[in-house]
Parts: sequence; C-alpha cells; structure tokens
Amino acid sequence: MTEQRNDYPPVVVLLGGPSAEHDVSVVSGTAIAQALEEAGLSVEQVLLDLDGRWWWLPAGHRREDRPGSAYDDPAGLGATGPVSVGAALDRLAGAAPPPVVFIALHGPFGEDGTVQALLEAAGLAYTGAGVLASALGMDKVAQKRIWRGLGLPVIDSTEVRASAWAANRAAALGQLAAFAGDDPRLMIKPARLGSSVGMTLAHTADEREAALDLAFRYDTLAIVERYLANARDLEVSVLGNEPPLGVYGPGEVVAGHEFYDYAAKYTPGLSETSTRAELPEATRELMKKLARDAYRAIGTEGFARVDFLVRDDAIYLSEINTIPGFTPISLFPTMPAEGGLDFTAVALRILDLALERHASRARRTLTPADLPR
Repeated sequence: MTEQRNDYPPVVVLLGGPSAEHDVSVVSGTAIAQALEEAGLSVEQVLLDLDGRWWWLPAGHRREDRPGSAYDDPAGLGATGPVSVGAALDRLAGAAPPPVVFIALHGPFGEDGTVQALLEAAGLAYTGAGVLASALGMDKVAQKRIWRGLGLPVIDSTEVRASAWAANRAAALGQLAAFAGDDPRLMIKPARLGSSVGMTLAHTADEREAALDLAFRYDTLAIVERYLANARDLEVSVLGNEPPLGVYGPGEVVAGHEFYDYAAKYTPGLSETSTRAELPEATRELMKKLARDAYRAIGTEGFARVDFLVRDDAIYLSEINTIPGFTPISLFPTMPAEGGLDFTAVALRILDLALERHASRARRTLTPADLPR
C-alpha cells in the first residue's frame, strides 16, 4: 500500500462532462487519478454526466478495460449522486481542508472557461488556464485572430455562423468558393471543440454542405481553413505559469487516416507517434519559441499543448489545447520525459502550478470602508 503524502492537499479529479469529448475525458481523468493515488495523494474522482450532473465515483475507482459507454450509468459503477452544480461546489468549497481540483474535462463546459469560472467563484484552486485563456484556447477563431495580429504564422481561415447557414446556404457556400480559390480542398470543423469531432476534409465543393451540417451539430460557429497537403502534424508540450516556461518536443503524429481524425487519434495502433520529431535543430528551437509565444499570447497558465502543421520550411500554428489528452497514446504527458518528467511527475507539476497560482491570487475581503463612496 502506498504511504499517504501530506505535502499536497486532497485532489478532486473532474472527468466526463457534457461534451462530445466525454469518453476521451474519462480516459484522461481516470489515468490522472490513478497516477496521483499511486504517488500517495488523497484523490477523489467526480464524473460529470452528459446532463451536467455530478457523481462521486467510489474510492480507488479504476477504469481498467471499461468502454466509455460504461460511464453512461454512473450508479452502476457505484457512484453516489447525482448532485447539481451548485450542491457539488458547496461540497467542494466546504471541505476541510479544501481540495485542489484537477480539471480533466475536454471540450465545452470543461475547457472553455465555464467550469473555471465556477471554481473561481467558489474560491477553489484548480489546474490549468484561467477563465479568459480557457475561452480563447477553446475558440479557434478568436485565438487565430490574436496570433495573426501578433505576426505569428497561421493558415488562412474564414468562419461561418450557424445563423448565416440557416438563413442562406447558397450565400455561405459562395463565401467558401471565393475563399477556396484554385484548390477546392478545405478543412471544416466546429470552432469550439476538440478531438477532431465534427471535422471534415472537404475535397470538392460538393462535400462542403454536408461538412457544415456536421460541424453545426456540435457548435454554432464553424472555422474553415485551407488544406495544407502533405503537412506534418507536430506537437509541443508547455508547462508553467510565468517565464521561464518548460517547453518539450516537438513530437510528431503520423496519422493512420488522410488527416488526424477522431478514429486516427484514439484507435490503438492506427496512428504512430514519436516524442521527438526528426527536425533540424534550428527548426526545433523556432517551434519552441512559437509555442511559448502562442501560449503567452492568450494568457495560458499551468499547461497546454501547442499543435503545428509543418511543410518543407513553412511552420504554421494549428491550435492550442489548454486541457490536452492524458490517454495512453497522448503525446502531451510523454514529451516532458526529455526533461526528466514521467506521467506522474507531469501531473504533480501541474498541481504545483495550480497551487502556486492560487496562492498568488489570494482574494482580500472588502469592507464597506474600502468602497469609493
């Protein structure tokens, strides 16, 4: 039995969530919880179901080989609940000592600033980016506008809103035709989602309508990017609140499909990954600098994965993921091994950064005398 450590407060890992990335989050969250428990920390796992209700999983819960569908019935796993958001926050904030919350939720609600705002309001320490950086990290349209404005390299893109699509499909398709120019291939995806859910490579103009329909199943905003044929998918891990930041990689993904879609990401053996991409040293250092710049540009704290597309000598920022996957095939928690950090050490470092930030933001309670009356 692992000896209990007292140098960390209790940890509550949030997993699941009301998003299309629910199943991936379950894999990430249970892996994080197991690693922290085996390191001697006191850990509770809280599952958020698709309706946004909170369930406390049994102590020492392990996912083992359960499929994602097993978590559709939390009570069947021995979980207690359901508990509303308000009651769950009261329970967490009222605990003595209060826990640090490790957010392992992917996608809307968990990664877009929503749960971060709830935890801020409750006065709880939590991992990763704050409210604004989380929202910007989730919104690919907004982050690219910021990066482009700072002169960072991004692929040309345009966006289509669901309201415009519903009002006049022909006009929206005409917009994409004008944007595409000579190469009809376009990447069409929800602007505020991850894991390649709802993403389509439209090879011809005839495929764009179905691609937009699919994107709008998951979001009210779609981002459309020019397709960069024969590009390499490279990723960089970043850890830190303030400079100097820990920057690791780049690693590389060789997709088993035409692009790195959901199946290529999460089907074991379908894609290949390397924690150290074969690159000239100057290119490697430039990518690390760009990753730091992209991270700081939107105010990220804690940790993130910065994704790139690289073709020949051209390097483009693809997106930033402020809660990247912690699955067995995820590059984010494995690339820091070059700095001596294994999976557990990465999780502990993320907790350290959460506690550091929380301590620096201790809120002073105001009195009537403090008001400018």
